[in-house]
Amino acid sequence: MNTSSPPSALKDQADSRHLVKGIAVGLLAASIGALYTVYARWGIAHGLSSPDLTVMRFGVAGILMLPVLALAFWRDVAQFTTRWRVWLSVALLAGTPFGLLMFGALQFAPSSHAAVFPFTAMSVMGMVLGAVVLGESMTVRRVLGIAVVLSGLVLVSGLEASSLTRRAAMGDAMFLAAGTLWAGFGIVLRKHRLDPLLATAVISISALLTYVPAYAWFTGGDGLVKAAPFVLWVEVLVQGVIAGAGTLYTYSKMVSLLGPSRAAVFPALAPGLAALMAWPVLGHVPSIPETIGLLLVMTGLMLAVTTSTHSRSKA
Repeated sequence: MNTSSPPSALKDQADSRHLVKGIAVGLLAASIGALYTVYARWGIAHGLSSPDLTVMRFGVAGILMLPVLALAFWRDVAQFTTRWRVWLSVALLAGTPFGLLMFGALQFAPSSHAAVFPFTAMSVMGMVLGAVVLGESMTVRRVLGIAVVLSGLVLVSGLEASSLTRRAAMGDAMFLAAGTLWAGFGIVLRKHRLDPLLATAVISISALLTYVPAYAWFTGGDGLVKAAPFVLWVEVLVQGVIAGAGTLYTYSKMVSLLGPSRAAVFPALAPGLAALMAWPVLGHVPSIPETIGLLLVMTGLMLAVTTSTHSRSKA
């Protein structure tokens, strides 16, 4: 008597395992995003600037990832020489240009816009590019889920119509561009089946070699030199170790498990989770709109992520 499971049942079981694991990794990625957001505000309140925090994120992560990249070169240098265009794309999409757009946008738009516009682009463009490039299905349920997520983001951020000025529009355009770059990063990861840890190493080290020298040239590192030692080391741990390497790796891993269009929804959880984490760290008590917004984001995320896994993938 043959008791083996049919291929379709085995595929469904594998899809379910990938979904559960992907959701777990996605929640971890969103939690890391919330953590570094809260401690960025904490660091700024203690005298650091956004460039100071960014250089710690890129610099520490780059140094940590040097052994990973060196080992990969030693084992198989051909994977870099034959696919250099792919690795260059990864570095450009999620490295220094992304960081400069996010930081530069804050010079024009208020911080409330940073909780809406980048994640709007990540979610929408992740879905659109996933459908166009990879053939992933754009279902009504997924579109509805993303719409609910975006509604929740507006509540979490406290976005007001009066803040939508001509000057803010410049920053919003930069936020949207940054979110689009991040969505494109997910597409490249999935299309070329890149290793999450190696992708993290390439991005981190490319930023180490580009952003860090530029920071040193323009600022002289004064912000880091003047920072209190306790503040500096807390931010090294949070921004450099946990966020710098952790954000890239968990997002890359999530893309490999869920695909880029579903993975792009999870970062939208970060602003709501940050509102909760800010309570013990910054003394900020989440408001009713923030709480409702977080619940809406979670509801929309589950709608978007738990849609059918079947797709017309071209990869």
